Amino acid sequence: MPGKGYSTIGLKPDVLSQLENLTETFYPGMFLPSTMIILMNEVKRGYYSIESYRIRNSMAGRYSTMTIRSDIKEWLKANYDNLADDYERRYGAKCFANFVSYFLVNLFESKINSQGNIIRLKESDFKWIQDAYKKQQDGEDLPKQSFERFADAYIKDILKKIEMAKKILTV
Repeated sequence: MPGKGYSTIGLKPDVLSQLENLTETFYPGMFLPSTMIILMNEVKRGYYSIESYRIRNSMAGRYSTMTIRSDIKEWLKANYDNLADDYERRYGAKCFANFVSYFLVNLFESKINSQGNIIRLKESDFKWIQDAYKKQQDGEDLPKQSFERFADAYIKDILKKIEMAKKILTV
């Protein structure tokens, strides 16, 4: 499908700004149309579904065009065909361009909500495991292993302890 070509969609400034914020949050440095590809694929794979939210979008300002792959435009049109009546009733979106604005905001909100149970860690958050690895390496009685193997085993042990604690606490 990607070889089919490109198409354009119009986005209001508020929606474009939300797309930029979402991109910076989840896909830093990513090109905005590439974010659209990732979001579409995540929904198609069932990572999350697009729910309808109470949206207070600013539909002020001129539309800005964004070039996207044709398969994304087809996906948006397919969703428009399925959801046009609901979006018109819920948001007053009477045309494809308005639908896309509301649909994308719902997509962004669904993406954000799906990430609620994910822990975000930085490399600096793992200083403690590096310290534990150094202590293990300094010990003469234990066989030497790579950091990756040590980290896998160490974190697996922590997760086992968390599961045991859950079971104990739910009794």
